[in-house]
Amino acid sequence: MARRTSGLAVLMRPIEALSAALIVALVGLVLAAVFWRYVLGSPITAADEIASFIFLWIVMLGAVIAIDRNEHLRLAILVNRAAPPVKRVMEATGLVVMGAFLAALLPSAVEHAYFEKDIIAPALDIPMVYRVAGIPLGMALMLVVLVAKFVRETQLRDMLVAFAIVGAAIALLYLMTPLFAVLGKANILVLLVAVIAVCLALGVPIGFCFGAGTLAFLMFSTKLPLTVIVGRMDEGMSSLILLSVPVFVLLGCILDATGMGKAIVDFLASLLGHVRAGMSYVMLGSLYLVSGISGSKVSDMATVAPALFPEMKRRGNRPSEMVALLGTGAIMADTVPPSIVLIVIGSVAGVSIAALFASGFVVAFFLLTILAVAARWKARHEKLEGVKRATMAVVGKALAVAAPALVLPFLVRGAVTEGVATATEVSTIAVLYALIAGMTLYGGIRMGQMYKMLIETAAMTGAILLILGTASAAAWALTQTGFAQVLATAMQGLPGGWMVYMAVTVVTFLILGCLLEGLPAIVLLAPLMFPIAKTLGIDTVHYSMVVVVAMNIGLFLPPVGIGFYIACSIGKVEPDTAMQTIWFYLAALFVGLIAIALIPAISIGLI
Repeated sequence: MARRTSGLAVLMRPIEALSAALIVALVGLVLAAVFWRYVLGSPITAADEIASFIFLWIVMLGAVIAIDRNEHLRLAILVNRAAPPVKRVMEATGLVVMGAFLAALLPSAVEHAYFEKDIIAPALDIPMVYRVAGIPLGMALMLVVLVAKFVRETQLRDMLVAFAIVGAAIALLYLMTPLFAVLGKANILVLLVAVIAVCLALGVPIGFCFGAGTLAFLMFSTKLPLTVIVGRMDEGMSSLILLSVPVFVLLGCILDATGMGKAIVDFLASLLGHVRAGMSYVMLGSLYLVSGISGSKVSDMATVAPALFPEMKRRGNRPSEMVALLGTGAIMADTVPPSIVLIVIGSVAGVSIAALFASGFVVAFFLLTILAVAARWKARHEKLEGVKRATMAVVGKALAVAAPALVLPFLVRGAVTEGVATATEVSTIAVLYALIAGMTLYGGIRMGQMYKMLIETAAMTGAILLILGTASAAAWALTQTGFAQVLATAMQGLPGGWMVYMAVTVVTFLILGCLLEGLPAIVLLAPLMFPIAKTLGIDTVHYSMVVVVAMNIGLFLPPVGIGFYIACSIGKVEPDTAMQTIWFYLAALFVGLIAIALIPAISIGLI
């Protein structure tokens, strides 16, 4: 992260402090609601409204922090491969695009908040403006931070070129307005798809790409007010189901800080480390179990890799092979609850979170088995000289240390799938459990460390939810143009019934998983594709598993998939080297994906 100017540091400190306080308040509120509901039998009637107020402010302030820390997700492949002068211009142009989007939408955000002043929250009996005021304030703060970042990081010549490029593009679109009026649905390709694609190529963060595309579409081909975008963003970021996202992100941070994940890895290593391909089994098993605690692929890989890679290297495993298994193992583990992707699918497509969590465990275990077979074949020449089987005493000691951590995945799954509590309630209980276990059994967490984790949670939440908000606006634009109906008619008219539709789904999400980091693809297409799946008799849980696995394979698919480069970075391996080895494991996962698509019982047979 670039060093802040003193003025920006003065601005960011209170924003970070407020964000941290709001996350603590959110967790405390949900825990209090759980206690009052399940222990005292008297629910807090205003709990959901208060949580909704707090959550929107966390999202907007978190998005500000994410800009300051360069943590908004983006596709930077073309930018990173460009020559230095071109790269500087692309980076500057991307910042101008972000600034133009925020500046254009800010007046409408203020107007949206103004309209909410006469709407009263029923339980709290206060105007809703106190809630939605976070949107214009967040946009204004993002714009301020963005300007400071632009001035700090951009040379004058690059600034002028960037302004000229963006200004010329806007002028060209304005001059083409009469043409757009007669293009009809083709406007979608020019103003929505093309603008989003160009912004992605420039390295503009994904959330701002969708925002810019939707903004261009409304401004140059419709007479609708821009408050529509703000309203759809508000709706996309405000679902109560999504309240569990920041809490699960915080849970992953606690897992890393306390070493609970490493305890699980050490236990599995003592149990399986002596057999051929044993450390590969340990990696896959660790990803399976750790993912059930953190809900984050990056956190999973960062926890498992440092603990296992040294011993795997000693046994003759090539770093490129280890990274390939690490990445594909993360794909496998992303359906293990608490998966943020499953929570988003449940929110957007209206699928039961409990059913998704129950199915996710089974699907992940099926893929784990396939990867374990592939790893065993790869390890047929592994060196085992000097490798000794751990004694029962060592295994027992490792189990005793790991036992409190091993409880968490089953706590999460059991509570949600059995209907005992919601995903949000379970996530807060898991955070409390992890904090207590971390403090008493795993060395504790310093206050400064906890504060940093809260800020990191806010930044990641803002980055994720901003994508969902702007993608929701883009999905609404697609629906309003009639594109959804055209797509539905075309899909339903495909020969071959549900099997062909499933094949189209796999190809679609493989491609979009490469380009959009997954979540935006779900928000965009789930409202369009899930109803079609239902009409063809496809179970929504089964369909969800196909979508998630296909999307995650795409996320790690070279040379575009972002996840592939994250795995290479964690494993400290050059992408060109790892690219040659990951295809074997991706092929194994693709076979598993085809089986999941064609055999519904894998997804829904045990739920």
